[in-house]
Parts: sequence; structure tokens; C-alpha cells
Amino acid sequence: MKKMIILMMLITFASVGVAIAVDTVVYEAKKGNVTFNHKAHSEVVGDCAKCHEGEPAKIVIDKASAHKDACKTCHKEMGGPTKCNDCHKK
Repeated sequence: MKKMIILMMLITFASVGVAIAVDTVVYEAKKGNVTFNHKAHSEVVGDCAKCHEGEPAKIVIDKASAHKDACKTCHKEMGGPTKCNDCHKK
């Protein structure tokens, strides 16, 4: 019985770790990687439609979209970081 409880606890902790990891995406960039925390952004923005058109799905981000509509424009409007090293970390 104790082994079963321990096993269940391990499975629970492992699944929580996976859920946390899914909320964070790392975009590789020459200037330094950009870590995107989906949960933190969704709490600030509040409306999925601001970023996701139609049904929420993964958004493809490239350098051009990150430096314009997808990231930087929104950061300016919402008071987020806009300097290079605020997002890019080496």
C-alpha cells in the first residue's frame, strides 16, 4: 500500500512538472534566447483573441513578427519590456 501511495505521488509531481514546462517556450536567437511564459502573458493580457486568431493554437514566431506585431507592438501598448536585453538573455 505504501509503495502504491509513493508511486501515485511521484506520478503527480512529474505531471505537475510537465504542465509547468509546457507553459514556457524558449525561442533561440543570435542576440540571446527569449523565454516566453504563456501563463504569465495570458494573466496580463486576459483575452486569448489578442494573440490567437480563431481557436487558440501555437503561434509561429520569427524575428520579424517578434520585433513588430506579435511581441514588441503589444509590449509598447501594455507597458512590457521593449529593450533588446529585456527579452534576449545569453
